[in-house]
Amino acid sequence: MSPFLTVLLILLPLLGAMVIAFGNAKNAYRDALAFSLAALAPAVGMLVTFDSTRAAEFPGAGSWTWIGELGLKLSIGVDSIALLLIALSALLGPVCVMASRTAITENRRLYYAWLLVLQAAMVGVFASRDLLLFYICFEFTLLPMFVLIRMFGSTNRVAASTKFFLYTFTGSIIALAGLVYVVNFAAQLNGSWSLDIGVLTAAAGRMSAHEQALVLGALLAGFAVKVPLFPVHTWLPLAHTEAPTAGSVILAGVLLKLGTYGIYRFAIPMAPAAFTEYAPVIATLSIIGIIYAGLICWVQDDIKKLVAYSSVSHLGFCVLGLAALNATGLSGSVLYMLSHGFSTGGLFLMIGFMYERYHTRDMRQVGGLASRMPVWASFMVFFAMASVGLPGLNGFPSELLCLISAFQSDEVWTLRGEPGAAGVTLGPWYAAVAGVGMVIAAMYLLIMVGKICFGPYRQPEGHHHHDVLPDDLNAREIITLLPLAAGCLVFGFFPGLLLDAIHDPVNQTLDLVRAATDAMPQGVRP
Repeated sequence: MSPFLTVLLILLPLLGAMVIAFGNAKNAYRDALAFSLAALAPAVGMLVTFDSTRAAEFPGAGSWTWIGELGLKLSIGVDSIALLLIALSALLGPVCVMASRTAITENRRLYYAWLLVLQAAMVGVFASRDLLLFYICFEFTLLPMFVLIRMFGSTNRVAASTKFFLYTFTGSIIALAGLVYVVNFAAQLNGSWSLDIGVLTAAAGRMSAHEQALVLGALLAGFAVKVPLFPVHTWLPLAHTEAPTAGSVILAGVLLKLGTYGIYRFAIPMAPAAFTEYAPVIATLSIIGIIYAGLICWVQDDIKKLVAYSSVSHLGFCVLGLAALNATGLSGSVLYMLSHGFSTGGLFLMIGFMYERYHTRDMRQVGGLASRMPVWASFMVFFAMASVGLPGLNGFPSELLCLISAFQSDEVWTLRGEPGAAGVTLGPWYAAVAGVGMVIAAMYLLIMVGKICFGPYRQPEGHHHHDVLPDDLNAREIITLLPLAAGCLVFGFFPGLLLDAIHDPVNQTLDLVRAATDAMPQGVRP
C-alpha cells in the first residue's frame, strides 16, 4: 500500500477547501461534493490494497524529515484499526455534504470549506506515525468544529461553541504535557530526540510506576474529554444540540473516536502498568456514564439532546472494553468506534431531516410522523434498533463484546498463569451493572420511536410546509442514508470481517502491555 494514497486523503479535502473559499458561492455545494467523493476513492484504494498479513506493521508508511537535529519528521502510516477509522471519516464526508444541501443556505463557502478542512484533520490524526503531525491534526480539529457550531448552529450556539472549545482545548494542553514528558524521557534513555510514536511507546514502557501514573493522568485528561467520559462530558450534549446536522454527524461519527483512539494508541501503550492498575477506576467512570446518561435520556423531550446523551452512554461501553484489557474488550471497543458512527450518525441525520420540515425537536410538539413520512419513519426505526443493539445490526456485536470482556477480564488474566503478571479485576459485577445500561437504552430509544413515529399525528402550531422539501424524504436524502444503513447491516451480520482485520494490532497491543507489567518489580504500584 503506497503512502501516496494516505497523503491524497489529507490533501484532497484541503485543496477542495481552498477551491471553495476562493470560488463562486453558487458552486460551493457542488465543489464540496466533488472533492469529498474524490477523497473517498483513495480510501477505497487503501482498503483494497491493504496487506492483511501485515495489519499490525503499518505497511506503506512514509516519512519526510523536517528538522533532523531535533528528530522532527512528518511520518504517516496506518494499521488496520487506523485504516478503518480513516475509511469511516472518508465515507461521512460526502454524506455530510449531501445532508447540508438544503439546510445551509447562507455563507456556503465558509461552511463547506471548514467541513473539508475538518475531514483532512481527522484523517491526519489516524494516519500519523509521529507525535508532531498527530498533535497538529488533533488540535486543528477544534477550529473547524468551533466555526461550524458558532456560525451555523442553533439559538444557543455561542455558549455551545465556547464550552466545546474550552473543555477540549484545556484537556489537550494537559495531554500535551504528558506527551512532552514521554518525549523527554525517551530522549534521555536513547540519547537522541525522536517523535516517532513507535520509539516513544517502546521507551515509555520503561518509566517507573509513579511516572506512568502521572503520564496516564495527563493523557486521560485530554482523551477522556474527547470521548467524553464522565464527569467531563457536560460539553457534549450542548454542542450536539446546537451544532448543524452535519456537525453532529461528524462529532458523533468520528470526533468522539479521537478520544477512544487516543486511549488505545497512547494511554494504554505508554503507561501500561498504570493503566492496568487504574483500569477498575476507569471502568467505574465508564459505567457511571452509561447509567447516568441513560437516565437523563429517559426524561428528555428534545430528541436531539436525547441522542446526544445517548452517545455519552454508548461511548461508556467503548471505554469499558478498553479498561478490560483483553482481546475481547479491545476488539469490541474498536468495533464500537466504527458501529457507533453508522447508527448514531444515522439518527442525527434523521433528526436533521425532520427539523428542516417542522423546525422543532420537541417530541411534545411533533409526533405520529409515520402517517405522513413513512420512508423517514422506516429509517428512523431502523437506526434506533441499531443503536439499541438489536441482533443482526451493528450495535449488537460491539456491545456484547464489551460486556463479555468486563465479565471475563479477571479470569482471562488469571488463566494466563504467567509469573509476575499484573491483572485487571473487573469481573461479573461490572458487566451486570453495565448491562442495566443496555436495558435503559432500549427503553428510552423505544419510547422515543413510539412518540415520534407512531400514534396520532402532531405538528407545531403555525407550521408551514417547507418550500423545497416534500413531506417525506426525497431521493437525495435517501441516498445520503443508504451507506450508513448498509454499514449497520453488513457489520451486524458479518462482524467477523472487522474482527479478523483488527486481530493482529489488538494482540500486539496486549503483548506490549503484558511485557511491561511483567517487567514491573513485584509490590511496586503506580
